[in-house]
Amino acid sequence: MDNITLAVVIPAHNEALTISDCLTSVQLAIKQLPAIITAYPLVVLDSCTDNTEVLVKAAGVEYLSCNYRCVGRVRDLGIRHAIAKGATWLACTDADSVVSSEWLVEQIKHITDQPTAMICGVVSVDNWAHLTLQTKEAYLEHYQDKMGHRHIHGANLSFSANAYLAVGGFDPLPCHEDVSLVKKFEAQNYDIVWSNRVRVTTSSRLDARANEGFAAFLATLERNHLE
Repeated sequence: MDNITLAVVIPAHNEALTISDCLTSVQLAIKQLPAIITAYPLVVLDSCTDNTEVLVKAAGVEYLSCNYRCVGRVRDLGIRHAIAKGATWLACTDADSVVSSEWLVEQIKHITDQPTAMICGVVSVDNWAHLTLQTKEAYLEHYQDKMGHRHIHGANLSFSANAYLAVGGFDPLPCHEDVSLVKKFEAQNYDIVWSNRVRVTTSSRLDARANEGFAAFLATLERNHLE
């Protein structure tokens, strides 16, 4: 665990309803780490017109501002900023998500037990109450919550700084930037751990920030079961 500096990069576009819970969970996860590890959150505010910035400031969290409306560019901006400051391991989550208290501890265990360039974690849905039972069943039937899964979530993706720079980073895509990055790591034969020990709970909202993101996926499932 020597010389690990860890940054948690969180893109945010009008996330006033969820950003405080997200940051509280990240700060708690950081507190679980050994003192030898330096870790901090970094929010990248993208075209925010609500009071997300006010809440980030109130949490005492570092932030950047941009007007990209493109999650790939936003993640890349934050990650390259963190790397320039000395981050050696980058963890990504989303502003509408809550990480488990052991989220970072489990990442450190993975990279110390079996050195790896990337970890793809799993997500749980926070609330099914506003969705049909059929949507919930279809999602759970599809989802593999186990070690060795093959799910990719920008809300639960982490990697080494060196490998990130070597593959060229996130592409400037409005969605599926996470899938594109994983494919780059695979193409260059970097080791990837597909872990269900690294866990995040994400929003089941249907008002998507990205046209083909997780909310859009749930909305499509729901629409198919209502038609």
